Amino acid sequence: MKENNPESHSERVILDTDRSSSPSDGIDRRGFLKCMAWAGTGLVWSLAGGVPVSRAFGSAMRQQKQEDFSFVQISDSHIGFNKPANADVTGTLQTAVDKILAIPRPPDFMIHTGDLTHSSKPAEFDTMDQVLTNAKRQIFYVPGEHDTSVDDGKSYLERYGKGSSGNGWYSFDHKGVHFIGLVNVVQLEGMGKLGQAQLDWLKQDLTQQKNSTPIVLFAHIPLWAVYPTWGWGTSDSEQAFSLLKRFGSVTVLNGHIHQVMQKVEGNATFHTAMSTAFPQPAPGAAPSPGPMKVPAEKLRGVLGITDVHFIAQRHQLAVVDSTLASGSEESNSPSAV
Repeated sequence: MKENNPESHSERVILDTDRSSSPSDGIDRRGFLKCMAWAGTGLVWSLAGGVPVSRAFGSAMRQQKQEDFSFVQISDSHIGFNKPANADVTGTLQTAVDKILAIPRPPDFMIHTGDLTHSSKPAEFDTMDQVLTNAKRQIFYVPGEHDTSVDDGKSYLERYGKGSSGNGWYSFDHKGVHFIGLVNVVQLEGMGKLGQAQLDWLKQDLTQQKNSTPIVLFAHIPLWAVYPTWGWGTSDSEQAFSLLKRFGSVTVLNGHIHQVMQKVEGNATFHTAMSTAFPQPAPGAAPSPGPMKVPAEKLRGVLGITDVHFIAQRHQLAVVDSTLASGSEESNSPSAV
C-alpha cells in the first residue's frame, strides 16, 4: 500500500479557500493521512476484495444488471439555519433533490446521515419533509446532534424512529446488502459515542449475517478518528469494528464534517459526505469547526450529494460525489492508495 504525500493533501483541501494553508501539526499524520484521500468532488470508488480503485466522475461505468442497485446519501441539511454561510438552506436542499431526480437510473432509496434541522423545531422538520417528499424515494434517517440537543431526540424519534431500537438505531436488508443505521450523537463526550446498549444490539444484529454479506453502516459523526481535537470521531468505534472483522466488505457513510474524506482500513472503507447547507473548514485549517462562508458564486460547488452503486456480481460499491453546481463533473483526483 502506498502512502500519500501529506503536503499534496494540504494543498488539495476540499474547499476553495486559501490553498496555501495546511492542516495543523496536531493531526495524527500516520493514522489520519495513511491510505486517506482528500477528494473534492467527482471521484468514483469501486471496491473489489477490499481494495479501492478510483476514477474520474463521468468516465464510463459498467452496465448495471437487474440485481445491481444504487442509493443516494444526503447529509447536514440544517433546515432553519439562516446565517451568512448560507441564507437559503431550503433552496440548496431543493437543488440537491433536483439533482437526484435527474439521475438517469433512479436510485432505489435515499439515506440522510443527520442534522436534518438546525434546532429541532417542528417547523424545520416540516419544511425538510416537504422538500424531500419531492424526491419520490423512501428515505432512511439517522439523527445528528442538532436533531437531538434540544429534547434528547424526542421529536426526531416521533417522526422517524418508528420500529427502531434505543435512541433510533435499526437495520434493514436490500438486495443482498445489510444496512445498519447507528446513533452516535446522544451520549456526546467530546466525540461521538455509541454506548454499550447499542454495541450489544449491534453484536446481536450481526450474528444473523453471513461473512460474505456486504455491510453498510451509516451514522452522523464519523466512525473513524478524522480529527479528535474537534470531536470528529467516535470514542467507542473500535468496539463496533471488532464485531465487523469477519465480513469481507464493510462500507461506512457519515456526515457531520461537511466535506468529502475517504479512508480504507482493513476490510472497511470510510466515506464522509458534503453538506447540502454550508461547508466547514478542513481539519486544523481554522481555530475551530463551524459554518464557513465562501463567495456566493462558489457555494454550490462545495455542497453536494453522494450516489452509491452496488454491483451484485462482485459485491462492489462505487461511490460518486457530485456538487450542487450545475454540470459539475470535475475531478480533484487524489493520489492512488
